[in-house]
Amino acid sequence: MGLKRTDEFRADAVRLALTSGLTRKQVASDLGVGLSTLNKWVTAHRDTEVVSDKDLDLARENERLRRENRILKEERDILKKATVFFASQKP
Repeated sequence: MGLKRTDEFRADAVRLALTSGLTRKQVASDLGVGLSTLNKWVTAHRDTEVVSDKDLDLARENERLRRENRILKEERDILKKATVFFASQKP
């Protein structure tokens, strides 16, 4: 039989899975639990107050900022390539 986890550990795992921005597979691996186990915990705690509205708002904002950061990096890379291209053109 597997290791019995405390309710506090389960609640923290669910909170991480729902708000960290990491995949559930990554969270499960980091915590040393199976992915199916983590998914069961998330399902079981979905209707409870494990994750506050504030935590969810912060997670959404964090995801929005990550997306914006990724787009800005892509734009920067395009501008770098354009700069190199135009700098190599002879007048």
